[in-house]
Amino acid sequence: MNSISLSELTTKIRHTINQEFDSNIWVRAEISEMHVNNGHCYMELIEKEADSDNILAKMRATCWASTFRMLKPYFESSTGETFRAGLKVLVSVLVEFSGLYSISLNVRDIDPVFTIGELAARRLQIIRQLNEEGIADMNKQLLFPELPQRIAVISSETAAGYGDFCDQLKKNAQKYVFYPKLFPAIMQGSQAEQSIIQALEKIFSYIDYFDVVVIIRGGGATTDLSCFDSYNIALNCTQFPLPIIAGIGHQRDITILDMVAHTSVKTPTAAAEFLIEKLSEAESTLDSIVFDISESVKNTIQHELNKLEMTKLRFRQALKHQYLMELNLNLKYIFRLKNLVRNRIVREENKLKLLHTKIETYSPNFLVERGYSITTKNGIRLTSTTEINSGDKIETHLPDGSFSSKVLESK
Repeated sequence: MNSISLSELTTKIRHTINQEFDSNIWVRAEISEMHVNNGHCYMELIEKEADSDNILAKMRATCWASTFRMLKPYFESSTGETFRAGLKVLVSVLVEFSGLYSISLNVRDIDPVFTIGELAARRLQIIRQLNEEGIADMNKQLLFPELPQRIAVISSETAAGYGDFCDQLKKNAQKYVFYPKLFPAIMQGSQAEQSIIQALEKIFSYIDYFDVVVIIRGGGATTDLSCFDSYNIALNCTQFPLPIIAGIGHQRDITILDMVAHTSVKTPTAAAEFLIEKLSEAESTLDSIVFDISESVKNTIQHELNKLEMTKLRFRQALKHQYLMELNLNLKYIFRLKNLVRNRIVREENKLKLLHTKIETYSPNFLVERGYSITTKNGIRLTSTTEINSGDKIETHLPDGSFSSKVLESK
């Protein structure tokens, strides 16, 4: 049996490729991944099936620093577009083969006249359509709630980003209480668009129970974010009656969802930090209001006391000079002033009591202290028997402490 070594085989392959591809070839492809290191640009080129996101071909490509430092400014100045992943490009490549690294493409030139790519063109068309329909900024125009504690979350249940989001909310240094509720959805792939829209529709049916909607996912490749450039998702988000926070875990590109959402942040953790900051701002505002009321009461009392001292002085002068008519008027003023000060103090005390009551009603202790209890599973408040199963460990919170239980039967 005739045989050859692996190195002999790779040598034959290299010779064959060198003979077949002895000069540069112009290739149409889309850049799905790209990063620059030490001036060299490393890319992943792909070709998609027409009218779908199915990938037909994929290959590594490299543009060495000596070439890339000239091609990048040339391309960007000619097209007005940043050279980035997601663009469809026409590049001149030299096919290379290595016994260790297989086939790769060495990018030698680029045609800036070629269209910026199917993905970018589609995004521009969707953005233009949303602007023409006058709905692109509708969600941004909604008033953001002062206390965004009831949160509808659209994410994959197993996504690390969802876990990071909940963990950040739960462990916030200020001990603020949040009530996140997950509406599971597929966050990438061909089914993601319909799944996210269905989650929005389900949230809409419980609209009165939530303050905001958060759409989050973990990081991933640029091609994984294509579902967030969907016109249908954008259409549903722009017209949704609650503010939407987008934190889909990307660092480079801005998706259409980022453009139409009320607030866009880079990561799920950043979305949690944004909500915590909103409650911190509300607390600071409340402290400022209490301080202003206190200072106002002090200033009012001091002002009225000063007026009273002046009245007393005039009263003594009236006695000295026998101004009985003026004395009578001053006595009436003193009684009227007394009533004014008393009424002002009562009004300010009522304002403080009202603020205190509003603060108390937002606390879970409000229910517990009135004879109710709060039961949680894995730190999440239970609202229905459908959320527990036999054998689950649950924790019940009472005014003087808490205790753990094991579910024997759910009725």
